[in-house]
Amino acid sequence: MEKLAGSVERVTYYNSENGYSVLRLRPTGRNVPGRNREGLVTIVGNLPQLSPGENLKLRGEWTKHAKHGLQFQVEHCQQTTPATLTGIQRYLGSGLIKGIGPKLAEAIVDHFGKETLEIIAEHPERLSEVEKIGAKRTRQMAQAWEEQKHIKEIMLFLHSHGVSTNLATKIYKTYQDESLQIVQENPYQLARDIYGVGFKTADQLAQDLGLEADHPSRLEAGLVYALNEQVNDGHVYFPEDELIEKASQLLDMSEEDLKPALERLLADEQVIGDLLPMSPLLTNRPTQEENGSQTVRESPAAYRSPAVYLPPFYYSEIGVSRRLKSLLDAKPLAQQGVTSPGLDPTLSAKQREAVETALSNPVSILTGGPGTGKTTAVRALISALEEAGKKYALASPTGRAAKRLSQATDRPASTIHRLLGYSPLKGFAHDHKNPLLIDFLVVDEASMLDIILGNHLLKALQPGTHLLLVGDVDQLPSVGAGDVLRDVIASGRVPITRLTTIFRQERDSHIISNAHRLNKGQMPFFSKGSGDFFLFPAQDAEKAGDWVEDVTCERIPQKFGLHPREIQVLSPMYRGAAGVNALNARLQAKLNPPRPKKPETSLYGQIFRVGDKVMQIKNDYDKHVYNGDIGYIASMDTVGKTLVVDFEGRGVQYEWIECEQLVHAYAVSVHKGQGSEFPAVVIPVITQHYIMLQRNLLYTAITRAKKLCVLVGNKKAIAIAVHNNQVAERYTALNWRLTF
Repeated sequence: MEKLAGSVERVTYYNSENGYSVLRLRPTGRNVPGRNREGLVTIVGNLPQLSPGENLKLRGEWTKHAKHGLQFQVEHCQQTTPATLTGIQRYLGSGLIKGIGPKLAEAIVDHFGKETLEIIAEHPERLSEVEKIGAKRTRQMAQAWEEQKHIKEIMLFLHSHGVSTNLATKIYKTYQDESLQIVQENPYQLARDIYGVGFKTADQLAQDLGLEADHPSRLEAGLVYALNEQVNDGHVYFPEDELIEKASQLLDMSEEDLKPALERLLADEQVIGDLLPMSPLLTNRPTQEENGSQTVRESPAAYRSPAVYLPPFYYSEIGVSRRLKSLLDAKPLAQQGVTSPGLDPTLSAKQREAVETALSNPVSILTGGPGTGKTTAVRALISALEEAGKKYALASPTGRAAKRLSQATDRPASTIHRLLGYSPLKGFAHDHKNPLLIDFLVVDEASMLDIILGNHLLKALQPGTHLLLVGDVDQLPSVGAGDVLRDVIASGRVPITRLTTIFRQERDSHIISNAHRLNKGQMPFFSKGSGDFFLFPAQDAEKAGDWVEDVTCERIPQKFGLHPREIQVLSPMYRGAAGVNALNARLQAKLNPPRPKKPETSLYGQIFRVGDKVMQIKNDYDKHVYNGDIGYIASMDTVGKTLVVDFEGRGVQYEWIECEQLVHAYAVSVHKGQGSEFPAVVIPVITQHYIMLQRNLLYTAITRAKKLCVLVGNKKAIAIAVHNNQVAERYTALNWRLTF
């Protein structure tokens, strides 16, 4: 390989996910080929994150690019600190150290000269000698210097194994000085401890480090990963034989090799086994034998097979079952003198029944489609509780849903996490030891309740507290594992009131009527000229993408006077020209294009700039922002490496490394939009989305619209969704556990 040395002049491109870089290098020595008019040469390759001013010793080969000419393709890179004052100043001011920009770097170098880097490393307290740098800022800079130094040391090791700068930073943040030791001894620990690191990344690193394919830690990690993947798809458990089969495919190992590994996991209680019905279809079919006039219910052992749980999901399912049974056995409020004599006379018979059922039963369910009067019934229930002097609470799984509930009832409502007093350090303040001191709890959007959150909620309810679950059972199930609302309904243990009569339907409005038509397996009606439900024809993904951009950015704002911020694009899939990812790129370019003085940065494969619409994709209890919250980037500090997102008037600050929690939200998946309502929604529905075209998905998307719904696609694709009423089965045993 050929050698090349020089100092980094500028970083033209850097991909933090894979380290691919394009640099301009000012070479040392004479007769270096490939120089441009500035005397610089182009360097390309997968490199650690480099800063202008750094000196490099490189090995690689010269290649000729058809468009860009002669380039040096780097195979090996050795970094050294700059030696000249100009190099030191550019190095410090490049954004390398949080809090030091070009102007402050100039002041520091002017004060300390060529000793600058040595003083920062050995005597950082002396930075306070520089004007405008106080004691607090000195400490912050010293800490940032230490962090970047350690991260660079880690990168020198990890870079040769294909690890990105972002991952190296997260590894250091998690393990600090033990980082290299942990990576070398058990790389699979990364998948357990670090958000965003999957088994495949850890496995690639392990193999690069020479770990054998049949090493016990690899087999065990592969099994846990395969089980986690099923949990991410909504399953609470997974059948043992299917789990071993999936892990076998993942690891390219025989199923016989994996059985001992699973036994070790079971013995160590890293996973939990149980005997469950072989099929979800059997979960509500316990065998029965007549014994005179008495019915004896027996466990259907003949239909049982081994199932494997991750511990939190096993204990949550057991907990939800036990606690629901405990609530059901308590004395109802109706026996405590709480009645509903003063109910609004305009209530329908079914709405009145819902209120009376909620008061007469410790646990009850109220379900129905949009416009059927669920909220009206809840308001009537609240009036009865207030008249009786009973203490109650209103809650929803998400912040947006809680806000809607509060607005609809004109009463305070909160997220379940806030109701239970959750904090990252202490967990849930309210549990079985410190229950909620209320007589009644109403949980809205209960279809979004997953098994983990359901367990924490029920822990905080003491017997005697009534629980009303309100939700639309025809919507998509929860994003998290489980199908709590459907399981409770299927168990037959809880009384249910179903509202079917449509009350909330404005004249000439098709949104609500089409949602109900969809539920009956009928094609929707589309407006012509004026109305609130439209179809823009597109036979393929490319044309659909064009229409989505046009109607979102031009047609809806012009015809209906809605700002693009009031319009939400909901796509069934992430990939393809009409998928979430491609539509976000198009809409960002159209609605928030780059401008010379508009700050932006590239993080985690995305370009974030001020004004971008973004969504939080992970619950962050420190920041009080939750999965599905939508906001806008209000400001960005490229020196301090932070940005602020405005979530409906509340500014939340993110460090660069925390921005993996954010994605663009000009377009989001239908699942991510669940629990929210928007003035207008635009939904691409094309045959290329056939894998995801289901009735409950299209129904959920349509019912997110308050004023306007626009479908972009073709009637064939819509018909596929309308006639596909097979709800994807989830492996969950809550229904079965509730019947015994």
